[in-house]
Parts: sequence; C-alpha cells; structure tokens
Amino acid sequence: MWTFRRNEKDVINLYDYLSDVMRLATDGNQLNFGYWNDSDTPVDAQNNLCDMFGKMAKLNSGLKILDVGSGYGSPAINWKKNYEPIDIACVNINPQQLLESKNKNFIIDNVEATATSLPFDDSSVDRILAFESAQHFKPLDDFISESHRVLKDDGILAIAIPVMAEESTTPITKLGLLSMTWSSEHYSAKYVIESLEEQFQTLEKKEIGSRVYEPLADYYNANRQQIRQRILQKYPSYVEKILFKSINKMKQVSQSKVIDYLLVTCQK
Repeated sequence: MWTFRRNEKDVINLYDYLSDVMRLATDGNQLNFGYWNDSDTPVDAQNNLCDMFGKMAKLNSGLKILDVGSGYGSPAINWKKNYEPIDIACVNINPQQLLESKNKNFIIDNVEATATSLPFDDSSVDRILAFESAQHFKPLDDFISESHRVLKDDGILAIAIPVMAEESTTPITKLGLLSMTWSSEHYSAKYVIESLEEQFQTLEKKEIGSRVYEPLADYYNANRQQIRQRILQKYPSYVEKILFKSINKMKQVSQSKVIDYLLVTCQK
C-alpha cells in the first residue's frame, strides 16, 4: 500500500522500514544513488553527487539554505563543512530521521514540516535544495510555488531527482518490477523542467542516469555477497533479493532510456 498510495505517512513508513537497507548496503549514512567514477565505493559516489549538486546550486559561505527532504542530514553536514559559515535548515516530514540527524559538531536547524507548506517567511532564504527527495513531493507544483515564495530575489532552487526519461502512458509495462519497487512519483524530466519554468528561469540541467544507475548495478553485482551479508543483519533474505533485482532492472531501463537522473537549478 505504501507503493500505491504514496501519501506522506506512507513515505515516512517506507523510509522508517527501508532506509537501513541503503545504509547497510552502502556502509554509509546518505540516501542517494551516487554519481560514479571508476573504482568508487558507494560512499565515494554519494559524496561525488553531493559535491556536484552543491556546486550546481552555487553554494558559498554566508547563505541561508533549506535542505528539503533532508534524510539523516549527511548532505547538509557535508555542505556545512565545505562552505562554512553557512546557515542550513534540514526540513523533513520524518521525525525519526530528524532525530538521528542531530550532530553536536555542527549547528544545523531541524524543522519538521512538509515540502508543500514550508514554515518560512516570504523571501527569506537564498537556496532551496531538494536532493533526491522531490520524487516524493506531491503535488510537485505546490513545492515549486512554496520555493518561489520563500526564496529571495535571485535565489536558487536546485533539484536532484530520479525521473522517467520521457512521457509514458504505460509505465508499468516499461518499468516492470520497478513499477512496484520504485516507491515514489514517476515524474518525467520534461514535466519537472516545464513545471519549474512556469515560475523560475532555468540556469543549468544535467541528465546523468548513465553515471548513476548502471555503475551502481555493476558495483552491487561485483560485491553482492558482502552487501547481502550486511543486509541480512537486519532484514529477511527476500528484501535483499528484491533489491538486487530492482537495481539490475534500473540498469536495464536506464540503458533503454526509460529512466534518467536529472539535476536542475533555476533562479527566481
């Protein structure tokens, strides 16, 4: 039911149950697929994507930033390290993730709120980041409108999001197993960009799916025995089998140009 309804409570339940699959599989604390170079570990790839996203969002010191859908706060901690002094608020509907994201070494505000109704004043922040989280925001237009309201003039909204590579009327046929295990909205790249351009000016966009899904699957296949043993510490074997099949399906549909991974920045 989490997969089919995908309301906010379902997203919380999904992450409460399955977040540790990714953390065990990657041996890290981030919840993104990563941007892979040769010989990367999962944590390397995740940090690569985090750094690339930060540069595209034109992060620098002295900014006020909202990280919306912030997970366990690891990306925010990375940006805090790289661009200090910087003011970052982690916005999340999941109280458990916010609790775990507290870090005594870094001052990062935690705000429990929905992405479609941000509890911030008009024109009060410099950057809004949705780092592999906007695929869960619905309606996406409400998040975009709220971002436009909250951003200062010339402020930047940056989104990193798994997408359908094209408009499709038959996603179940094209996605196969992923139509059930890809537990988010299946927004197309075209839809995301057009929705943003109704209120923002696009600065930069990159479609990087071939450096996300395919090397991720290759790494999993090459290291499956070790990854499986870590996952079995907490989960039954069928969870790992479904994950294994889903990741390989991601590689297949990425190569077939059915899915992609979009990075886009736009300015108010």
